[in-house]
Amino acid sequence: MMLRYLPTLVIGLLLLIGWELYCTLASVSPLVLPAPTGIFRALFLNRAEIGSHALATFLVAALGFSLSVTFACATSVALHFTPWAERGLMPLFVISQTVPLVALAPLMILWFGFGLLPKILLVILVTFFPMLLSLLSGYRQTPDAFADLLASMGASRWAIFRRATIPSARPSFLAGLRISATYAIVATIFAEYAGARQGLGIYILSAKNNFRADLVLSAVVVSAALTLALLGLIRVLDHLTAKGPQVRRDA
Repeated sequence: MMLRYLPTLVIGLLLLIGWELYCTLASVSPLVLPAPTGIFRALFLNRAEIGSHALATFLVAALGFSLSVTFACATSVALHFTPWAERGLMPLFVISQTVPLVALAPLMILWFGFGLLPKILLVILVTFFPMLLSLLSGYRQTPDAFADLLASMGASRWAIFRRATIPSARPSFLAGLRISATYAIVATIFAEYAGARQGLGIYILSAKNNFRADLVLSAVVVSAALTLALLGLIRVLDHLTAKGPQVRRDA
């Protein structure tokens, strides 16, 4: 498993070494571009404060992402069984993705205040469409021969959907999860940046105003780690659902 990620680790390590050497040899001011050692030092020294903000961001992102997946699954099923609704609503969903996130976040804060709701809504708005599109695309990948065989055996449309369509959509569903997960943390930080009491977004804003580039980049490192954590959870889900049918067959 580690060999699979070895090239990525080597390239990342070389980039960090090059970054460190450039900052040292060129005498770059830490106020402009801190070296990686300075960033990790600041992260270690401020780990308690950054950790509390990171936890707040992760909880909001996880909650919003979970609700987004739930809504996307329910909507995809409804649209799959009502093609006329899909034709009417899909252009509206596409238009919703053209609104810039940097403009949408302040509006959410303005409309719903500084609480939990605007941040969750923003995460849902950003992650909902990729999930919905992936699911609808996955439903269309159902083998016609399989569906026709079930229909010839008297299976209802719902039975065909449950036994043939859903299993066929699994790869697209997982791909949509991975794509949406990369947006969840970013959307949460944007919402916090526009206005919040706690979270990495407000922490980055405070560090920027204090000209602490090392703390800003420390928060960026943590946000990347949170995104990787979400992707790791999805990978675990992938393995668990892949092994489930095999366990039943062996039993």
